[in-house]
Amino acid sequence: MIKLREFKQEDKSDLIRILNEAEVSKYLSSKIPVPYTSEDAHWWIHTGSKIWIVKAIEAEGQLIGCIGLNRGEFEYERSAEIGYWITKEFWRKGIATQSIDEIVSYAFETTDIVRVFGSVFSENLASMRVLDKCGFELEAIHKQAIYKNNKFYNNHVYSKLKT
Repeated sequence: MIKLREFKQEDKSDLIRILNEAEVSKYLSSKIPVPYTSEDAHWWIHTGSKIWIVKAIEAEGQLIGCIGLNRGEFEYERSAEIGYWITKEFWRKGIATQSIDEIVSYAFETTDIVRVFGSVFSENLASMRVLDKCGFELEAIHKQAIYKNNKFYNNHVYSKLKT
């Protein structure tokens, strides 16, 4: 059983530990610093996680991940980009699927968002499978659109529309 909730000060050490796991951070945005420090966690808990819809994912009474939506700007204001990560110990347990379903339903029911999309690194097959399971459709593959750690990746763009 998982719970989506606000981040709290007690999450600081878990945030630092999880976001310094190479396998977790491998396909995350370069906006997330590496190494991830105490100052980074403090900023995230008190500022970054307050920007639009962002939730901590909790299981067994502890922080195990994060999921969020970032609203587009200007003519893209009715779309939101989804992002998420989960600590390795909880991979392949349906947690990402449940969290995505929950946050997308919440956004469609409580906001004017009509499209949620996710950008996935070409090697992140697990994330592609999760989005597919959640009813997202592959819209496009942008060739060599992602450059991280001296390597190019194709960007697979998945979306789900409000029905």
